[in-house]
Amino acid sequence: MMAPELTQLGSLGDLIVTALQRGGDRTAFIHGERQTSYRAFGAQLARLIAALDAQGLQKGDTIASLSGNRPEAFLVSCAGYLMGLRVGWINPTASENDQAYLLTDAGVGTLFVDPDLFRERGERLAARTGIQRVWWLAPTDAGTDIDTLCRDATPAPLLPRASADDVAVLVYTGGTTGVPKGVVHTHRVQVAMTLMQLADWDWPQETRYLALTPITHAAGTFILPTLLRGGTVVLTHGFGADKFIDLVERHRITTTFLVPTMLYVLLDHPRLADADLSSLQMVAYGAAPMLPSRLTEGMRRLGPVFMQLYGQSEAPMMITVLRQRDHDPEHHPERLASCGLPVIGNQLRLLDEQGREVPQGEVGEICLRSPLVMAGYLKKPDETAKALRNGWLYTGDLARQDADGYLYIVDRSKDMVISGGFNVYPREVEDVLALHPAVSSAAVVGVPDPKWGEQVRAMVVLKQGQSATAEELMALVREHKGAVSVPKQIRFVAQLPVTTIGKLDKKAVRARFAEEG
Repeated sequence: MMAPELTQLGSLGDLIVTALQRGGDRTAFIHGERQTSYRAFGAQLARLIAALDAQGLQKGDTIASLSGNRPEAFLVSCAGYLMGLRVGWINPTASENDQAYLLTDAGVGTLFVDPDLFRERGERLAARTGIQRVWWLAPTDAGTDIDTLCRDATPAPLLPRASADDVAVLVYTGGTTGVPKGVVHTHRVQVAMTLMQLADWDWPQETRYLALTPITHAAGTFILPTLLRGGTVVLTHGFGADKFIDLVERHRITTTFLVPTMLYVLLDHPRLADADLSSLQMVAYGAAPMLPSRLTEGMRRLGPVFMQLYGQSEAPMMITVLRQRDHDPEHHPERLASCGLPVIGNQLRLLDEQGREVPQGEVGEICLRSPLVMAGYLKKPDETAKALRNGWLYTGDLARQDADGYLYIVDRSKDMVISGGFNVYPREVEDVLALHPAVSSAAVVGVPDPKWGEQVRAMVVLKQGQSATAEELMALVREHKGAVSVPKQIRFVAQLPVTTIGKLDKKAVRARFAEEG
């Protein structure tokens, strides 16, 4: 009988060491004018681990970083993964209250802070939560920075200490429907995600990745695959169309990750027409549905570079993928509304409320069996049991599947509108509204109605310099979806409310309509 340890899946630390050994003197990171090679990053990592050992951090302790996108933030996470620490991912754009909740709920004992962006916030959080160890990611008079911390450290060879089933990451759900939940992921999940990314994505031969959204979320999951491919990661904090164009042109970026609202801003920006974005070969998008009409426009202006990702905190990044070859507006235009095919290694079913698989073409809840599935919610056994039942992860997303296996998400189960006894899926109404050439984006929700239970309402953003009437848009929906799906009210706005990571915030949309009555 073979010894079980011989067949164990490795840890994130094993993948990090492999990437650094392969990279040598090639450039791993670019941040502003600063470039860091793989070899230099590995030396920094060894010193940081030695310093944290000297400070008494031990396997199982929890650390977190409050930072913009900079190499030091990833460096701290790498140290945690190799040492067997738990790494709490803090959304830097979240509110102070949400960040304080995370630090307390996760039991964070050591906080690393970017002083250039979050000095005052970091000091307040430390005072609110009682965290004693606060170290800074750059020199500051506020306290000890990591360079000073590492000055007298004696580095040792990089040897991963975690096993596949140790907890690697605590990531918190957005909290738009209540108190954020801490999703617990082991090294096994994170390694599986990385290997599945490498196997089933449309990576360019030369990978030069631009990270704009927070690397504590989706953007950060591109970093390790990029390094394992010997590529370069360009880090910047925050998205702007001008900044995006400048960085792509300067660094000849070949791949990036955008949420749909960012692509819409880019497509509507006057500089796009003259920008040289020809180096882009893979533009991944996700975190929210993309309007098919705007995706078609993006392909016309940027080329066949798009790849869609569908995942969630509980099963990160790799539930399905719509690869570049599946973006085919000529032969399969309907697939532009799809989130793709299940990623290799996943078992996916659409189940009804009784746990039965629905017939092809009917709507059911996406349920998953996969090496990506979370260990559970931190300190929330009832919530864990609700999500993980009958041998499946219940995602809360409702979808149809066609004869070729492509999945079409119609909405979150909580966002479905029931009007007069009929189901209305806001995602489908939003797609129809965006067929109007003047519409840039749209958000559809249900609001309470004494007669119908709920009524459909919509917020619409128009393209600059273009116009449309509510009556025109209502007629468009009636033509494509029937009377029950027609919004009873359409409100034109300058921009839609989004969460701190750029997702459409349906809770805020409902709240605005509730204020109006």
